[in-house]
Amino acid sequence: MPASATKALRVAVLADSDTRWKWGALTAQRLNPTDTGIRLDGYLLRGRATPTARQLGEVGVRADSLREVSALEFLRAMDAESYDVLVLALVGGGVQAVLHGLKQVWASRTRRPVVVTGYVGVVYEKLADGLLLRHGADLVLANSRQDADRFRAVYEGVGADASSVTEVALPFLGGEPYAGQHEPRTVVFAAQPSVPDSREDRAYLLGRLIRHARGHPEREVLLKLRSKPGEHTTHIEELPYQKLVQGQDPPANFRLVYGHMGEVLDRTDLLVTLSSTAALEALHRRIPTAVLTDLGVREVLGNHHFVGSGCLASWDQLDAGHRPVADPGWVARNGVAADGTYATAFDAARERIAGLLDRPGGLPPLTPYYTPQTAPGYLPGILARHHLGPDGSPLPGAPAADKAPGPVRQIVRRAARGAYRHGVQRVAPVIRRMGEL
Repeated sequence: MPASATKALRVAVLADSDTRWKWGALTAQRLNPTDTGIRLDGYLLRGRATPTARQLGEVGVRADSLREVSALEFLRAMDAESYDVLVLALVGGGVQAVLHGLKQVWASRTRRPVVVTGYVGVVYEKLADGLLLRHGADLVLANSRQDADRFRAVYEGVGADASSVTEVALPFLGGEPYAGQHEPRTVVFAAQPSVPDSREDRAYLLGRLIRHARGHPEREVLLKLRSKPGEHTTHIEELPYQKLVQGQDPPANFRLVYGHMGEVLDRTDLLVTLSSTAALEALHRRIPTAVLTDLGVREVLGNHHFVGSGCLASWDQLDAGHRPVADPGWVARNGVAADGTYATAFDAARERIAGLLDRPGGLPPLTPYYTPQTAPGYLPGILARHHLGPDGSPLPGAPAADKAPGPVRQIVRRAARGAYRHGVQRVAPVIRRMGEL
């Protein structure tokens, strides 16, 4: 039992999108190695995907404090505050920049927080790049046995310390196991903001979903959307399904839905997706799950991750009544924890954190694999995006620490963010189409 067990654990989570906030906050709660609660302070990294109040409410995770910051503001907060655990729920470049910044900030400290990072879901691209950008944290969480093995292989293959890799599971699995068909029978397509990325492919998937609804009027067919127009999630959505459905005249049993994925799964009889993490949530609850092959089984789509799962299927098969049956061996290797092991999935991580919190003399300095010596042509650019120099210290002329922004500044920020999103979702596709003429 760590010394901190006598009081609530102080945890900070830095996240750059709604999905990463959800992952980071829920991970923080599951990692608590004490018998007490935690005090959770949330920091939202200011950028294109900073979640809106609606998105934060949909996630449903309450923090004791929550504020929007730049990377430099966050580093100043970490210099002034004292935490037990810090969870970095960011893209790889953001994690790397913050790790180097924290190394500078904590250089003179005898004690520092345990730093944790990981992935929101399935890791199907940029494995080496993303992992090496996360190297340097005390714990790099792997959501499955398969991921843990792959992560260690990458670190060991470049001569980096692999002891940080710790197997857990996705922190948002849960809900009651599937107990049989609902009335009416409900088919849910879990949309993704960037997969597929072409208008033709997205229109095809939408058309097949609507055709399924027309062909089965006794069913409820739901298109589960991640965000509303103007909002961003982890990935940019240039062609929202809300726009594509206009003029389609779908049948009455077809609906667009938002909200918490777990609540939608409560009434789902078949979950259909290309490669969404929602598939793992459904498989955890033993809900029949189909991963579409209509656009091919390709790395760019992420559905190659499900090879061997038993879940791959086409719309033609689903229209004809096929219901995939997941392979138990694949499910066990890929962190779905449908066999009752989910309750203990975070035990190893809790034990590691408890040991680090009780380490005599505190923790050693953070030591990322990337340094100005190992990656002199790569690392400086990553750090500069967050106004940090090659040694992790603020660049000359970097923005000063912000106080709470006033009303005018808040309006300007919202307007700038809205203009960016308008450009991504409306202007950029038009320019791209013009370029193809």
